[in-house]
Amino acid sequence: MSGKAGSVAKDTAIGRCQGKRIMKKCVFAGTFDPPTLGHRAVVERAKKVFDEVIVAILVNPDKKPLFTVAERMELLKKTMPFAEVKIISSEKTAADLMKETGADCYLRGIRNGTDFDYETANYYVSEKLCGEFIAMYVPCPQDLLHVSSSAVRAILKFGKSVDGYVADGAKDLLLALYEEKKCDGTSAKNG
Repeated sequence: MSGKAGSVAKDTAIGRCQGKRIMKKCVFAGTFDPPTLGHRAVVERAKKVFDEVIVAILVNPDKKPLFTVAERMELLKKTMPFAEVKIISSEKTAADLMKETGADCYLRGIRNGTDFDYETANYYVSEKLCGEFIAMYVPCPQDLLHVSSSAVRAILKFGKSVDGYVADGAKDLLLALYEEKKCDGTSAKNG
């Protein structure tokens, strides 16, 4: 398509219609242990569509995080220092959090088919538990397909550089927090 009709179709596909936002607020939830450039890329794309992006650290009883919720909050603030971003933590389900915050959409970053299958299965479980809601999958930029929180933790463990995996603004804090944990031999207890 070309001309005005093409741009309207493109805008509608990403949450805008004739230059106006049709969805105001989204929730992007995760463990963020630690936050990565992949997480930041999802939020940067979401800021183009939504007036407010709520980044929520969810406490997942199936995961044993390396960093505490408070530490992850600080890392997220340094990773995503954007006016449109609100960073919170919650013990609720993502669907319940959406209802509580009045969010229009649940945002998920997708790196590959495995991520898509996992997120889609979770979507249907949440929909069954909490009712219908809108989910938006944001593909990861190709140059960040290898980036994950698990990869960052492995890189830290082997003492290698996290450049290209975490935001420059968060790197010093991440390294300091990791050194503390290495010295005292601890990891976070979901709090």
